[in-house]
Order: sequence, then structure tokens, then C-alpha cells
Amino acid sequence: MSIQIRDGLVDGARFVESPNQDERPEGMDIDLVVLHNISLPPGEFGGDWIELLFTNRLPADAHPYFAEIAGLKVSSHVLIRRDGTITQFVPFQKRAWHAGASCHDGREHCNDFSIGIELEGTDDTPFDERQYQSLHELLSGLIDTYPGLNTETLTGHEHIAPGRKTDPGPGFDWQRVRQSLAKRDIIA
Repeated sequence: MSIQIRDGLVDGARFVESPNQDERPEGMDIDLVVLHNISLPPGEFGGDWIELLFTNRLPADAHPYFAEIAGLKVSSHVLIRRDGTITQFVPFQKRAWHAGASCHDGREHCNDFSIGIELEGTDDTPFDERQYQSLHELLSGLIDTYPGLNTETLTGHEHIAPGRKTDPGPGFDWQRVRQSLAKRDIIA
């Protein structure tokens, strides 16, 4: 099963627009998906802290860690919560600010040509079954919508920014995700 994507938005997902987006470079095709993990405060799940971060409303005084990150201008196209629910922050045709200094196959500035997906989690915490299900459905919808995407155009933040980033980390089951997408391709 795949999620439908219309006009750059996930059907049925909650949309909370982030100001941290801009236009992709002219003629730039989407041909990469970058997976991340995030939890705010670190190691804690739930609440609306991630949404507040991505919309520049994170209160610096609400937690000691927030004082370090409250001024960041970051976003992701979507967030998949522990329960599998999807919140979208940036339409897919726009550039989200998720990858930072990055390089994939010799191409720098991965934000220009990628879709960023945040999974609520940590490097070492196993992700929830519901997250894998939603991720599979979302990736299937993205592959159906964007011709440059396939099972081989999926990477982690740790792979495009090695030494700087470690997510989604060893808690993420790459083999499971790739196998589920490969089975989908065989059936299709």
C-alpha cells in the first residue's frame, strides 16, 4: 500500500508549514530521500517540541538543551511519530532545510535534490513497528510520484554527513526497509 501525494502534500497527513524552506534550484529533480531521527528533549518522545523547533517557536528556556538549538533554522519535509502518524512541514517540491553540509555521490548540498524524513527516535532506540509501516507507505507513495526515486535512492543523514551526523543510527533497520520496498516493486 502507498500513500497518495497530491500537489507535494501527503494525503491525510497533518500539515504545519515551516518557514524554514525555499525554492529548489531551477530544473533540480528530486532523486534522493534522506532519513533522520529526532527526539526533543534528547531521548524523550511525544509532545510538540519538534513541531515548535521546525516552526521557529521552540522556547529556549523550556529545557537546558533547547537553549543550544532554539535559534536553529531547520525543517524536514515530514516527521513520522512513534505511533506512525505523519506531520508534514514542507511541500515536497520545496527545499526543506534538513541535511546541512552534505554530499551524496559527489554531489554537495543534498537539500537541493532530496526529501527529508524525520523519524521520532534516537540512534540506539529501536524504531516502532508503526513507524516502519508508515515509512513504507510514504516511501512507496514518493517512489510512485517522483520518477527519480527508487529503492536505491534512500540514504541516512549519517551517510551524507559522516563524522558530523550519526542518524538514523544503528537502531534503524535498513535491510527491513529495503526488502519491503523490493517486495513492493516485485508485486507492482
